[in-house]
Amino acid sequence: MFDEILGLPAHPLIVHAAVVLTPLLVVLAAVYALAARTRAVLTWAVVGLAVISPVAVFAARQSGEELKRGRFSSASGELGQRVAEHESFATPLLLAVLALGVVSLGLVRLTRPGRSESAPKGVGTALRALTVVLAVVAGYYVVRAGHSGAVAVWGGF
Repeated sequence: MFDEILGLPAHPLIVHAAVVLTPLLVVLAAVYALAARTRAVLTWAVVGLAVISPVAVFAARQSGEELKRGRFSSASGELGQRVAEHESFATPLLLAVLALGVVSLGLVRLTRPGRSESAPKGVGTALRALTVVLAVVAGYYVVRAGHSGAVAVWGGF
């Protein structure tokens, strides 16, 4: 399923969704957490990205495993090291984006009109802080994964 799309390797095609949607989630979730006045405008974008971004990262990870298995299983030397480094960011990125998605959905639910008054004191602040921290972590891993993938394909630069 994650091997080819119309005869082309799926990973280079699928990965673009992850490297576009994840930074969007990172930025919009952080803005949503920090700027209360933007929440009415950003709610549905954050909800959509919180669901779609982890799916895109999962698909990129799975397609990358298929690409490695099918075309790079015997890669060694510098290329093997580059592929291994790129692969090492897949799971942390998936976990970070998944956590950011879940926490963002929780924050959206909590900040709906009339909800924050029923939450225990400090929960909103904790969720906002956790959203920002997870956004930074997810942002770090998407940049590292993307950069290491580009270096694996195009060489050192």
